[in-house]
Amino acid sequence: MTAALMGSLMGFFIIGVPIAIALGFASVVALLYSGDVSLLLVAQRMFTAIDSFSLMAIPFFILAGKLMENGGISKRLVNFANTLTGHHTGGLAIVAIVTSMFFAAISGSSAATVAAVGSILIPSMINRGYHRNFAGAVSSVSGELGIIIPPSVPMILFGVTTNTSIGDLFMAGITPGIVIVISLIILVYVIAKKRGYEKEKKASLAETWKAFKDAILALLMPIIILGGIYGGIFTPTEAAVVAVLYAFIIGAFVYREIKLNNLFEIFVSSGITSAIVLFIIANAGIFGLVLSRENIPAMVANFFANITDNPIIFLLLINLLLILVGMFMETSASVIILAPLLTPVAISMGIDPVHFGIIMIVNLALGMCTPPLGVNLFISCQIANIKLTSITRALIPFYFVLIGVLLLLSYVPIISMWLPNLLK
Repeated sequence: MTAALMGSLMGFFIIGVPIAIALGFASVVALLYSGDVSLLLVAQRMFTAIDSFSLMAIPFFILAGKLMENGGISKRLVNFANTLTGHHTGGLAIVAIVTSMFFAAISGSSAATVAAVGSILIPSMINRGYHRNFAGAVSSVSGELGIIIPPSVPMILFGVTTNTSIGDLFMAGITPGIVIVISLIILVYVIAKKRGYEKEKKASLAETWKAFKDAILALLMPIIILGGIYGGIFTPTEAAVVAVLYAFIIGAFVYREIKLNNLFEIFVSSGITSAIVLFIIANAGIFGLVLSRENIPAMVANFFANITDNPIIFLLLINLLLILVGMFMETSASVIILAPLLTPVAISMGIDPVHFGIIMIVNLALGMCTPPLGVNLFISCQIANIKLTSITRALIPFYFVLIGVLLLLSYVPIISMWLPNLLK
């Protein structure tokens, strides 16, 4: 049955079947091969997999991100970030990183961050003399912050599939996100200095204050969400609903950039994105059932235990595995399939599940800006009008820095864990 499951799954991947459908089809093939299970179980298990109060947060956070994206938020965040950092060497590239950090704390999506911020700043960088490949690369790697800095859809999935506190995961993602931002800014500064990219005009105190006032309502959103969760005012799911209401009021009645005729498109786009994620979860539910029937989680645990009982070597192997998986698989599917398998092994080696969740999310975030299937790359390439091969060459120094940060986060858990521990 295991051979039927894995063999058919690889076969479906090879012929180009979408991941969500491949998971479901492979599970059906395995169940048919076993011959002792009714296929009614497939529908029942798929429904059970998405019948979760916590998972309701996903469509609401996606909708909140779409409302913010269309409500003039990204433009105001760019203006504010520009007054703070634009006057430094490589100013616009640094603005792209800082704005992505702000937008990530609103959208919860890596692709949405690249689209919203990149569509403004990639053309601006090119017009100011930055190389197209560099502009696209900066936007791609900055976009990964979308799923590292809370709120984050993959963090919700990890929490649900491993029974880990989503609130703790959210808090644990803040410091790693800031470390990545600082690392990228240093790298961008060095490259910009070497290439002689221009600085922007330094903003006056009055201009900075005006930009801050324009962006303050957007900047308050993550404070309201995380403060409400940890203040015991609402759950992560209820926080997502609050985020939708807040985003709609700000975009429609304060900034007045969301019109009535925009809402249909926003709802449809959010519905499609939510359906894709939930469909993956549903199919992964039946896939997980087959894995459990075949005792594959225990086999995975024994496999790693036979290789090493050293958590340092274990984390190195896991990082290599997740980097490879992230290059070829969609982030949500990777979390749903691998988190239940790997997290118990990590716990058995004394690794905190929250810390392990951050390691997994940061790894898979890197996969969103690595070829051949990095979503961020395709968005940036389209905006910058360049080829995938061109942007990949420009990304090489960024990969070295991001992998260095990944190893730092893996082996220095206090970076991720100090804030959740402080608030317990």
